Amino acid sequence: MNDKPYSESCEQNRAPIFAVLEPRVRDCEHLLEIGSGTGQHAVYFAADLPHLTWQTSDCRVNHAGIRAWLDEAGLPNVERPMALDVLEDEWPTGPFDAVFSANTAHIMPTDAVVAMFRGVGALLRDAGSFLLYGPFNVDGRFTSESNARFDAWLKQRDPRMGIRDMAWLNELAMDSGLRFREDLEMPANNRTLVWTKTVG
Repeated sequence: MNDKPYSESCEQNRAPIFAVLEPRVRDCEHLLEIGSGTGQHAVYFAADLPHLTWQTSDCRVNHAGIRAWLDEAGLPNVERPMALDVLEDEWPTGPFDAVFSANTAHIMPTDAVVAMFRGVGALLRDAGSFLLYGPFNVDGRFTSESNARFDAWLKQRDPRMGIRDMAWLNELAMDSGLRFREDLEMPANNRTLVWTKTVG
């Protein structure tokens, strides 16, 4: 299909993301993706993770594009998109073994980031993992000049957007019953952060 939405960044980051995702969801059966965007990550990753069911989700405006990718791929283990505006829609009850989200925290308003962590904490099973990919600040500082420029561009679009600091995200995670586990450096000044749901 030529009318599918397309993200160049998804094409470029799919291999490094899969390299860190695959060993961490190897024992999972049910994964929720928050902010499936075009749907590219879902079909790329789920094709090589046949043991798990990949639940796509996003705001309704993106559903047609996600369905186009899913329809063309025809994968039996990818669920059609669920409406999930983290501030307005009802969250699924779960439990999910893992939650994955890429390039969402910096484009969400601040209160939506808070809501995302709260929702993830509620629907993850004990010892389940939340994997969040994107650019992040460390100790209040940008990790590159390009990230600083990107942050300025985001804030010009909407002052509620911006690259989030890892310390703040860890506070949100702790408040939601999630324990920080890993900080994985990725290409292009990105990182994958991993939290685990506290048992009990």
